Amino acid sequence: MGLLTPAEIERSDLAAAQPATSPQPAHTGTAAATSKTLEGAFPTADGYDAVGSAATNVTDGFTMIAVGDLILSRPVTKSQLSGFDAVSDILRKADVTFGNLETVILDARSSKASPQAGCACHNISLPEVAFDLKQMGFNLIGRANNHAFDWGIEGMRETSRVLDLAGIVHAGAGETLAQAAAARFLETEHGRVALVSFASTFLPMSRAGDPAGQAPGRPGLNSLRLRASIMVPLEVLETLRSVRDAVPGFKAPFIDPRRLLMAGIRFEASENPGHSFEPNVHDVSNILRNIRQAKQYSDFCLATNHGHEPGNWSEDIANYEQAFAREVIDAGADAYVVHGPHRLRGIEIYKDRPILYGVGNFFFDGLRTPVAADTFAAYGKDPRIDTDADVTAAEESAGYETDYGFTDPIFYESVIPVCRFEQNRLAEVRLVPLELGHSQRMANRGIPRIAVPHYGAVILERLRKLSVPFGTHIEIDDNVGVIRPLDASTNRVP
Repeated sequence: MGLLTPAEIERSDLAAAQPATSPQPAHTGTAAATSKTLEGAFPTADGYDAVGSAATNVTDGFTMIAVGDLILSRPVTKSQLSGFDAVSDILRKADVTFGNLETVILDARSSKASPQAGCACHNISLPEVAFDLKQMGFNLIGRANNHAFDWGIEGMRETSRVLDLAGIVHAGAGETLAQAAAARFLETEHGRVALVSFASTFLPMSRAGDPAGQAPGRPGLNSLRLRASIMVPLEVLETLRSVRDAVPGFKAPFIDPRRLLMAGIRFEASENPGHSFEPNVHDVSNILRNIRQAKQYSDFCLATNHGHEPGNWSEDIANYEQAFAREVIDAGADAYVVHGPHRLRGIEIYKDRPILYGVGNFFFDGLRTPVAADTFAAYGKDPRIDTDADVTAAEESAGYETDYGFTDPIFYESVIPVCRFEQNRLAEVRLVPLELGHSQRMANRGIPRIAVPHYGAVILERLRKLSVPFGTHIEIDDNVGVIRPLDASTNRVP
């Protein structure tokens, strides 16, 4: 079989690659419009008892904390970092403390793991970090994210082994898709808690697969594949098409006046420019099925997605996200948490259950060592001359003109959401503002501290504004944001 022509590539890629019954969301560029389009599009199990099995079933006073990305290279609980004790005290008081482990835990001196090709950077943590996280209060960890396989399959396996030794329940990665997608369970005095972890942002080589016939399964993570398109005005699309056709070897027959595949990027004509993402129906079905089963086997189910979409630069959620988040809750999740963009996004209360669309960073420690040769090359550094710290400094000083770079203080501002449940309903969410030491020297940067009141007010006010479009009211009082869903007079925006 010969190579496909550009026309054949465009035709095959833009044609209906999914089943004819799959949902085709209208590309409006807004979450609300897409929510209406996708309403009822995700499958549910026949005969599922939505009132019984899907109901929250924890005793009064149950508390859950769900923070964002845990990028931590070394243990910190025994250090003298100012203010961190107050943060860990909050974590330890919750029945469930969750975080997204966006790193690989191993000892590079003795491990057989090696840096994976295709990564801009290779996050790595000392084995002691797992035990340190346990001491801080973390008892649930999500593994599905775009850094889970920075050190390949062996790195994933080593991380699993160390987390098991530390006694931390973790989900989202495994030897097959079935293992990666399955819920993991934590026993608490208030009830049994399930965790389902998946990622919409991941490296292609890290996606898990199940065995089929004689073909073995593939180790990896639980994925939510998205079909991405950039929506542009029709005249812009026509200009892009003329640019493509002017390049020798890329001219293709006219196929669809409103769609274009160029340099691997899909463009579609729209009156509402922006990014559009269409979730893979098979991945959605698998995720929702595992959430339903998780809830049938537990009293409380936490579902979590690692998704950067539409990009780290955006305060807005991806166009598919709200509709999908509500389907996650309808499938049985008692809370849905998104992490990935390293910044805060809005909060929605749906059917008395919290949806946190972006919880930012919790640890954002850049002290990676050893640094892989690929990362040296990515920043124009020479491992024979430059140090690991030189590479880290170059990465952190990069701006938005690169594919990476976190110079903005906004990436070092976050919250601890403390969710309390009474009468099997969400009674209150308390939001404790954090600052991660953006202006600190490298040795102390990226470690959370409770923000001082004037800084905390800035962080909480931004989160309050981001939550207004979701109908959520955040009251700010004494350097804490408060959401009270049971009080209908205060939890909805007038």
